[in-house]
Amino acid sequence: MVVERKINTCSNDAAVAERRSLIMVIVVISTGVFFLSLIALCAGRYNIKLSQIVDIIFNRNKQFDEVTYNVIINLRLPRILAAILIGGALALSGTTFQGIFKSPLVSPDILGVSNGSCVGASIAILLGQGIYGIQISAFIFGIVTVAITMSIPRIMKRDSTIMLVLSGIIVSGFMASMLGLIKYVADPETQLEDIVYWQLGSIAKVNFDSISKIAPVIIIAAIILLSLRWRINILSLGDNEARSLGIDLKIEKGIAVLCATILTASSVCISGTIGWVGLVMPHLARMLVGNNNVRILPVATIMSGGFLLIVDTLARTISVGEIPLGILTGLIGAPFFAWMLVKQKMEA
Repeated sequence: MVVERKINTCSNDAAVAERRSLIMVIVVISTGVFFLSLIALCAGRYNIKLSQIVDIIFNRNKQFDEVTYNVIINLRLPRILAAILIGGALALSGTTFQGIFKSPLVSPDILGVSNGSCVGASIAILLGQGIYGIQISAFIFGIVTVAITMSIPRIMKRDSTIMLVLSGIIVSGFMASMLGLIKYVADPETQLEDIVYWQLGSIAKVNFDSISKIAPVIIIAAIILLSLRWRINILSLGDNEARSLGIDLKIEKGIAVLCATILTASSVCISGTIGWVGLVMPHLARMLVGNNNVRILPVATIMSGGFLLIVDTLARTISVGEIPLGILTGLIGAPFFAWMLVKQKMEA
């Protein structure tokens, strides 16, 4: 009995220490994101002092320069919030899919949601819809695409993870072909440019109104996934092992896939397609906190919000014209991912 109590005490102490270390990491990263937000508010082709930002945010009744006020409140602040939301959503979705499908090479668009959303946005552009029509169409087509992907294994009566991934590849390829057809018939003077710009990703047109419509969806889906992160550990063991531990695969996996899909579709409908974020950032989180999804999911979410905030700040400051986010994330993400693969091979 004494030995058993000592073992229980040691295990409890280890759990408490692990929880404290996770909280410490989250606090440090969150503090870094906060300071990055201040830098993003100050930086740009129109430089603003930190004291002006503090005055404008906390002293609303005071008289301010109209240009400075509009730059901070109507331009930069919505972009900062959108970058943090979208980056966190993509990383959380990517980490979830990598855990469920037991592959570090899985990205948030594994089930075709990104290509489906692009098709929806492109159709809305062809029909002459405004920004809100484009966002709604992108969200609906993204969800419908994943619904089609998930229905294929049921129709074929082969409900397995491999079959679901193959279905995603098939549907994603079909949507890519549809997107190519839409670009072929689009007006090259006006519509084609908008479609290509949407594909490359940008949050230049985001505002508080568009954020307020999509942020609750992202936050609810994120909370559900974060509350289920220990179950993702079990799902990552494999279908047979998860069943033996009492997990209802249809319900648990269905909820995780649905929430991850909603996160990706919500992100794409605001910003267009932004690659590499949901693939690379989970790996960076693993290098920092290990392979436990209980720790990876929150850390990857916060880190990715900070990463996309840095990328967006660079996109609007390093060039006269704004650089699409997808270009910068590819230029940063691809070499970093290659370095990680080389590092892992050398360690092995």
